[in-house]
Amino acid sequence: MVVIGEAIRCVPMKTFIRVVELWVPDRTRTRLEFGGSLCSAEFSEFKAISENALFAYDEGLPGKARAAGHPVILTKFADSCFKRTDEAIEAGLTCGVALPVFAGEFLMAVMVLFCGDDEKQIGAIELWHNDAEVSHEMGLVDGYYGTADMFEFNSRHTKFPRGFGLPGRTWKAGMLLIIKDLHNSKGFLRWEEASEIGINCGVGIPYTTGNDQTWVMTFLSAQATPIAKRFEIWVPDRARSALVFHSGDCSKNTDLASLYASQTIGKGEGSIGGAWATGMPAINEHLKIDESVASSLARAAGMNQIVVLPVIENALLKAVLAWYL
Repeated sequence: MVVIGEAIRCVPMKTFIRVVELWVPDRTRTRLEFGGSLCSAEFSEFKAISENALFAYDEGLPGKARAAGHPVILTKFADSCFKRTDEAIEAGLTCGVALPVFAGEFLMAVMVLFCGDDEKQIGAIELWHNDAEVSHEMGLVDGYYGTADMFEFNSRHTKFPRGFGLPGRTWKAGMLLIIKDLHNSKGFLRWEEASEIGINCGVGIPYTTGNDQTWVMTFLSAQATPIAKRFEIWVPDRARSALVFHSGDCSKNTDLASLYASQTIGKGEGSIGGAWATGMPAINEHLKIDESVASSLARAAGMNQIVVLPVIENALLKAVLAWYL
């Protein structure tokens, strides 16, 4: 469990994602227990319910993602596998996404992201899937789009060949991918619709299972209600002795490549290096107690919190996705 500062207090998150939770195997590794959360005070009751919850294999949203071996998205909680429906609805939460982190066949943790209804919510979280035996294209499993109704309609009627659009490009790369300035990016096939509603940054996260099944999770962030103030991808250097900056996007138009040109993060250093050392996702709501260069520079830019998701392939760290709030 890697949660830094979580027990001190919940602080405001004025972003598309309202709550971030970590679920980790208990001592017996038969059930998942609460490993911390990042949320504002308005979700304190929901957090209190979560703190005492346990999920068996294939039970609830975290357990379902564990059993599936790939991300799971719920755009409605009623009549689903979700176990905290009444509490979530009362808290104004309407969508949940579970991202499992595996090292080989062993589950490290499940990160769960929650969105909520809001008249001003613009952006999207999507899950795409390809079954190689059925199709050469990737189709939408489901997605949450806030108030972007037309963008949602078009997305549900679009399929992506390998290498095209954010889902298809992430699929082809087999790697975390960030596309910025979407309104100017012909590599993002839905750029016109995205531009109309202010979506300006896309992040793709690939998942490949052993039976020719590929899944891609996409985050589409808008200026008005961003998923994050800053996204960063860090990868091991050739010697696997440190993490180096790969790519990123900042809402303040900071040139991150120049900022990190000669900077590295060591294994175990701060939240990002910690995810490499442990293979565990991390949340940190107090960047002032994070020692890495990335956190100090983010803090200088007015950011206070970080969410870190490691991507592991063949039991080795492939990349780390960090986003700052």
